[in-house]
Amino acid sequence: MSDKPIVAIMYDFDKTLCTKDMQDYTFIPSLSMKSSDFWAVANGFGRDEHMDSILAYMYTMIQKSKEKNIPLLRETLVNNGKDIEFYKGVTEWFDRVNQYGALIGVSVEHYIISSGLKEIIEGSSISEKFKEIFACEFYYDETGHAVWPKTAVNYTNKTQFVYRINKGVLDVANDIDLNRSMPDDSKRVPFTNMIYIGDGLSDVPCMKMMKAYGGQSIAVYNENNKEKVEQLLIEDRVDFIFPADYSKDGALDKTMKNILRKIAIQNDLFDENSRQIKAIENK
Repeated sequence: MSDKPIVAIMYDFDKTLCTKDMQDYTFIPSLSMKSSDFWAVANGFGRDEHMDSILAYMYTMIQKSKEKNIPLLRETLVNNGKDIEFYKGVTEWFDRVNQYGALIGVSVEHYIISSGLKEIIEGSSISEKFKEIFACEFYYDETGHAVWPKTAVNYTNKTQFVYRINKGVLDVANDIDLNRSMPDDSKRVPFTNMIYIGDGLSDVPCMKMMKAYGGQSIAVYNENNKEKVEQLLIEDRVDFIFPADYSKDGALDKTMKNILRKIAIQNDLFDENSRQIKAIENK
């Protein structure tokens, strides 16, 4: 174990860090559509065609843009990110958590694992806070128009990105190293040093993964999904639930600091145990 253990905090994005689906801020209004209408079309198309819901919404984005004669360009989606509204305390959260981690001897890294769009997240005011953003992304043709899903992150395959962080294999094109057998003590970020923050059922696979392997999972809620999140706690699918308030000294902030202290102590105890064993073996 290194002198300064790494802690990975992984976040969903929509309704976890920002207040609604990221397409609802700018993209859907640019089509002169209501958000409810767009999602009804996308979800209905997915059901009718027995299609993955993430691929269905990406296809609908391309098709509706064509119908409205509005180019779906990467730079346009990145610019959409500027209009994202975050929950209270989010913009200050990352630096604050990093500073606290450094104070107690751990290095904190932040990751996004989202079924939203990487392009929009990259245009947001917090994009530089993340070591890596795992999210859906379009492939663009030679004219710069979106033509095909380059990466699709659905609710179940979110877990592969947890494994990527665990092993330090962050290139989504590198499946060879991801699937290669690796001793637990050589993995870059142990599961016990991982924390996942999400907002609902789409995050359950990652939350359950944390509980199974010794990490921590947190669900945040607003006034619209509190009951669903409470049910996750009752069903033992998540460790903690909090209002989506990332403010300093708030309930989420205090619990995150407690978790980081716990991880720091566990790593110190592991190091001491290893030191004692080594000293005995070297007698």
